[in-house]
Amino acid sequence: MPADLIVSAMVTVLAGAAVLAALALFARQSLLVAYIVLGGLMGPWGFGLINHPATIQQIGHIGIIFLLFLLGLNLHPQKLLRMLREATVVTVASSVGFMALGIGVGLLFGFTLQESVVMGAAVMFSSTIIGLKLLPTIELHHQHVGEIIISILLLQDIIAIVVLLLLEGTAQAETGWSHVILLAVSVPGLVGFALLFERYVLIRVLRRFDTIQEFIFLAAIGWCLGLAQLGTLLGLSYEIGAFIAGVALAYNPISMFISESLKPLRDFFLIMFFFSLGAGFALPMLPSVILPAGVLALLMLAAKPVLFRALLAGSGEASRLSWEIGVRLGQISEFSLLIAVLASQSGVVNERTSYTIQAATLITFIVSSYVIMLRYPTPIAVSDRLRKD
Repeated sequence: MPADLIVSAMVTVLAGAAVLAALALFARQSLLVAYIVLGGLMGPWGFGLINHPATIQQIGHIGIIFLLFLLGLNLHPQKLLRMLREATVVTVASSVGFMALGIGVGLLFGFTLQESVVMGAAVMFSSTIIGLKLLPTIELHHQHVGEIIISILLLQDIIAIVVLLLLEGTAQAETGWSHVILLAVSVPGLVGFALLFERYVLIRVLRRFDTIQEFIFLAAIGWCLGLAQLGTLLGLSYEIGAFIAGVALAYNPISMFISESLKPLRDFFLIMFFFSLGAGFALPMLPSVILPAGVLALLMLAAKPVLFRALLAGSGEASRLSWEIGVRLGQISEFSLLIAVLASQSGVVNERTSYTIQAATLITFIVSSYVIMLRYPTPIAVSDRLRKD
């Protein structure tokens, strides 16, 4: 996309988001839904004001990277390991259950077994963005509900990366399993590098110039994006690299300043991301996939809270807390969109299967965010009683 078109697109997105967000607030609707709807209206399948949604999506992806970096800043490594151990059974059991339901829906609507398996794999995960974006900061960083949600989402992200690598391996069978082995080596290697570099280089530089806030802000962004890029070079994702960058800084008091400084930047890029979701969906495909996508979405919206509640309650968590976590994780994930696109590009599934997964994901995004805003505290709630940052 040429530079002048990028500027025009940014103006269109931000100006339109401001107008539609205001209308959404008057109508007591979710801001996230407003951004998705705006993308559909302004994108190539709407009024056509933005014909390159992929560029906007790449810009918006930075918001996810910052989201995971800020998450890591509030998790000490020892605390993180304890959380992950406790959430392993719940995450694995729920993933298997959701995958089975997804396969069942696929077979019910006449998809092949291979297509149904991909559909089942896509719906295993919950949205990291919605799960964390709609959780108040105080609960995200200092309460048990935040710890559980973070643990489940992180484990799901790792499983999602494995699924993506396996899909890539179907297109390049000779390197598929080598990618999986590389993943097993890369995670501890990147963690070790991050901890050592932070301890002997980064923190000394930050302490030397900690009175210059502009430098601290710039250094934090460089550290986040640098490790995110290194993560991709090692076969991981940008998100995992950024999260490890945050965890490496978590025990230092300067992490709190960095966390507060980067929030506005994170929110700016997340607006771009949700806009790109709406703009990137081919609306002409909707009539052919709306029935299976609608059934799949409604089944996930109903089943995820119930299964998460049962598994968490069975592991000793309070029933009310377990239900809230289930509702907050009751949607399909942005990783599902990546799985759908990659599976289509590699020839594993056809276009109809891919758009069924994408449509179901968007439906759950819209419904789930609306339900969460109506029932639980969120930073962007329209109700004064439920608005909590």
